[in-house]
Amino acid sequence: MNKMIFLLMTILTALFACSEADEQEPATTSEILFTMPEESETHEGTWLQWPHQYQYGVAYRNSLDQTWVSMTKELVTSEKVHIIAYNQTEKDRIIALLNAASVSLTNVDFKIYKTDDVWVRDNGPIYAKDKNGDLVIQDWGFNAWGQKTDDQSGLPIGFSNCNTIPSKIAADQGRTLIDINSIMINEGGSVEIDGNGTLMACKSSILNSNRNPGMTQAQSEAIFTKYLGVTNFIWLDGQAGLELTDQHVDGFARFGNATTIVTMEQNDLLDFDVKQSDINKLLSAKNKSGMAYTFLKVPLTQNNVVTTNGTNLGYKGSYVNYYIANNKVLVPNYNDPNDAIANGIIQTLYPTRTVVGIDVRNLYQNGGMVHCVTQQQPR
Repeated sequence: MNKMIFLLMTILTALFACSEADEQEPATTSEILFTMPEESETHEGTWLQWPHQYQYGVAYRNSLDQTWVSMTKELVTSEKVHIIAYNQTEKDRIIALLNAASVSLTNVDFKIYKTDDVWVRDNGPIYAKDKNGDLVIQDWGFNAWGQKTDDQSGLPIGFSNCNTIPSKIAADQGRTLIDINSIMINEGGSVEIDGNGTLMACKSSILNSNRNPGMTQAQSEAIFTKYLGVTNFIWLDGQAGLELTDQHVDGFARFGNATTIVTMEQNDLLDFDVKQSDINKLLSAKNKSGMAYTFLKVPLTQNNVVTTNGTNLGYKGSYVNYYIANNKVLVPNYNDPNDAIANGIIQTLYPTRTVVGIDVRNLYQNGGMVHCVTQQQPR
């Protein structure tokens, strides 16, 4: 009898140990259904949502047009540019702007979809590959960064039009749509991937009751593993309520490639409202293999950003929010002495691509930069 009890206890102990190991084990490749190509991989094209007058007025639209013309002019030499226009009137207006700037339309195509605003990184399609290597479109849902309100009007920021963009593109392209709306809300600017199994994000813009109430870190990791193909996580706390996005990571830290994180010096990170505890976590980050990343550090602007109409925004600009195209890298610029310095530093990371500065001063007044308003479609 004692031997039987001992044997039973041994079996139960072993089973319990296995159960604990299963709970603590990192996600395995068997749980991966999709993988997201990293931004520097070859693109078929880039998506842009062109500014319009129907949400925030003509002055808003006009103040941003030149930034979109500049981005299009550079991107058409690199890949296709898929421009989302609000309606036919806006499409005609955009074509006139591009013609006036001598931008070739050979690599430009248009989709007429109603949008609320310009932030296609956050509301647009996330392209991923399934286990057969076929490209699909993932729709993670968009709720205006937690159903935020407009600071001036106090009214909710519109998002119903932007929320439909991934499904419209999938239908037009005849691609499989992976609808994740009911599972998790996640903006594209919330997450950075290194292309080698690691994801970096701020908890404040994901594990927030305004996006995913009650969701645990473990639950979010399982979802990211399944849909993006990542198994290693660099979590920063971030600061909910700091600004509209609840601190997207792509404003101050990006994966430049599989081994490099592009960020800022500590003093500039602090000036950019990144907490010291998050700086410590960022600088000690390790990849999937347990190896430390190298860091490429760019400055903030030397001065506070001033818009083209002379409005001093009262804060400095980040160069980290850049976009990697096939043969160009579009870097936010601010008519600041540090533009050339930052462009030169970033150029060292991309010797086969040409770094181009894009004036984002007016866009920055509305909270974003180049990466926020671009979305890649992998080849």
